Formats: sequence, structure tokens, C-alpha cells
Amino acid sequence: MSITGMAAGDPAPVGQAKEAVVTPKVAVDVVNPDTYVQALQMLKDWGMVNGPHLLLALVIFVVGRWVARWITDVARQAFRRANVEPTLRRFLCKLIYYALLAGVIIAAAGELGIETTSFLAIVGAAGLAIGLALKDSLSNFASGVMLILFKPFKVNDAVTAGGVTGTVQQIDIFSTIILTPDNQRIIVPNSGIISGVITNINAEDTRRIDLVVGIGYDDDIRLAKTTLEDLVKADSRILTDPAPAVAVAELADSSVNLIVRPWVKTEDYGAVRFDLTESIKLTFDEKGISFPYPQQDVHMFQATK
Repeated sequence: MSITGMAAGDPAPVGQAKEAVVTPKVAVDVVNPDTYVQALQMLKDWGMVNGPHLLLALVIFVVGRWVARWITDVARQAFRRANVEPTLRRFLCKLIYYALLAGVIIAAAGELGIETTSFLAIVGAAGLAIGLALKDSLSNFASGVMLILFKPFKVNDAVTAGGVTGTVQQIDIFSTIILTPDNQRIIVPNSGIISGVITNINAEDTRRIDLVVGIGYDDDIRLAKTTLEDLVKADSRILTDPAPAVAVAELADSSVNLIVRPWVKTEDYGAVRFDLTESIKLTFDEKGISFPYPQQDVHMFQATK
């Protein structure tokens, strides 16, 4: 009894041998010289059409990069002759070079047939995405550009900026390195500096020392003023122009406060302040002028029964 109409893929009946399915293979003649001739002909045709554009694009890139470097060197020499600050000089030179190099790459891509408008759109979209992801870093970058351009301080200036007081050691695009008086290196983001108050301590050649000296109400004010004036005159580091000031500033709760305001060169500020404070204390002790402590008078009354 024969079985007909069996569908493909149905299992063979029990006891019937299963025929093997052989997949035909297409043999490729790798030693046929016509194959290589055709490939070389295709490569030749492609080279005839696109070769000149490829060569010209390569020439544009090589020559353009050389021109960009040459223009950057010329600009660097011009900035050096103009005494532009080194940090600003390096930044401007890099900006000029990469801007020119971007133009060269776009020109070479246009010669290769790449649609530069679409390319610029893609670059712009990528730049927007990167900018949103790196907004804090870009804020520091913009603040660094402002610091370099407007120069509120320079290297080796003593400043108070970003909540830190010390000497500026290095100004970078993203951060500023400040060395504190106790020799700690602090890296402050530039955005924190620009957004706050910047105090350039030694921007001017001279500084004024402000001291407040309190004496007792029973002490001689004239003697105290004369003593302070003599101490100021005795220090050769204190300038005569502007003239130092010694005056009674306040009648406080437990003392008469006198102000001492001499002018000195900026580099002498710390030493003169310390020496003058010590001299005032020693001289007042010798002359019997007291430094009153904060005190209160307590009056006790006994109520009658």
C-alpha cells in the first residue's frame, strides 16, 4: 500500500528511510583571472571618477593645515610683541588654529562631495547635546575666558576670590590655582570666582594699615595720641604721603578707641602691621597707659524689710 500526497516537512512513516537533503553549493573560481580583471576595472573606473576629487581634498587638507599653523605662529609673535599675557596668548592661538582647521576640514569634505550643510547641521546638533551635558564645564570655560580677557588679577597677585585668600599661582581656562599663606594649593572653578566678589590685595603700590587702640577712660588721651604719632614717625617704612592719621574714633562702653592709619608700600604691609602692634603694646606699658578689659559695673541694693 503506497502513501501519496505527503506534505513537505511531514515526518517519514515508521520504517521508511529518511532521504538526505543536499544543498547545492555555488563554486567560486578564485583562480579565474577574469575576476581580478573585473575588480581592477571597477577600481580604475572609480579612480577615474573620484580620484581627482580625493587628491584635491588631500591637497586642501595638507596645505590648509600648514597655512593654519603659519597664521597661528604669526599671531603668536604679534601677541608676544604686544605683551599679551601668556595665558591669554596660548588661548587665542589655540582658538585661531582650531577655527582655521575646522574651515579646512569643511572645505576638504565639500571637495569629496559631502553635503557640508547637512554636516554642519549634524555638528551643530552634536554640539548642542554636548553643551547641555557639559553646561557646568562650559560655564567654567566662559568664566575663564572672562578672567583672561578682563584680567581682574594676574599670576603672583594676592587675592581673595571664590572664598579663598592666597597668591594666584596659575590661571587656566577651567580653573584657577591659588596658593594659601600656609602653602596649600587650592583649585577654584572659574565660575565660582566670576560669580563672587574678587579682591585684588596687592593691585596697588600702597596700602593703608587700620588699627584700633583702646585706652581707659582714666588715661590721658593727649599722651596716648602723642605716643602713637611718635611710634608712626619712628618707622621709616611708613610713608609721609599720604600722611598717617591718629585720632579719637569712639567712646565705647569700656574704652576710648583711637584709630591709627599709616600708609605703607604693599610689600611692607604685613611686617609693619605686626611690628607697629607690638611697639604700641610695649610703649603703652612703659608709659602706664592701660588697655581696659570689657567690664560691667554691677550695683547691688538691699531692700529694707
